[in-house]
Amino acid sequence: MDFADQTLIVTGANSGIGKAAAEVLAKQGARLVLGARRSEPLDSVAHEIEKKGGHAIAVAGDIGDPDYAAKLVKAAEDHFGSLNGAFNNAGIVGDLAAAENMSLSTWENVLRTNLTSAFLAAKVQIPALKRAGSGTLLFTSSFVGYSNGGLPGMGAYAASKAGLIGLVQSLAADHGKDNIRVNAILPGGTMTPMAGDDPDIHTYISGKHALGRLAQPAEIARTALFLLSQNASFVTGSAMLADGGVSVRFD
Repeated sequence: MDFADQTLIVTGANSGIGKAAAEVLAKQGARLVLGARRSEPLDSVAHEIEKKGGHAIAVAGDIGDPDYAAKLVKAAEDHFGSLNGAFNNAGIVGDLAAAENMSLSTWENVLRTNLTSAFLAAKVQIPALKRAGSGTLLFTSSFVGYSNGGLPGMGAYAASKAGLIGLVQSLAADHGKDNIRVNAILPGGTMTPMAGDDPDIHTYISGKHALGRLAQPAEIARTALFLLSQNASFVTGSAMLADGGVSVRFD
């Protein structure tokens, strides 16, 4: 999985899966443009990568902002010469509520952050990949909203992540001829800040997985690494589960 001379965008890179992916990609030689909303932890991740001999720049902003999506691409091309791929990973769960109790602002914020941002990213990343001659895009979806993974109070999240799979499949169909691969990764429960810090909740969620535990961010990152690499050269339009068996065990 050699990423030497490859430039990739990674969003949500200040913590969790995005940070782990940035670290493993850097170890494989990738040049990285790191995106997230909070600048201080994002700068810290980029600094640590550089300190270990890697190449990374941090560009903080809101993934729901069309100008930010373009800013990340511009940073890749200006700083490293081209864009070869992206791991569009950032997302939110939003406030949990049944549809009848969910505010419109919650619905719109979750859809904007998880789904509209993916459209905005693809809109500017695909022309950049065409300029580079080829490339690959990866988006973080979820088992929630896919398979039998419906969860109470997560209508907005489930809709956004299910919609993301549809977008990925359409993008893959549109751009295979351009030598661009597009896939989604569907993590199960993962020990990230999004999972909170309540050990009782962790135990409960772990029991829903066939493997009986939550993933570490690096485990999801290694699956992402495969999908972004040439080892997955014939994989496109895929919604790949990396969920510890939660989708076959859920009850």
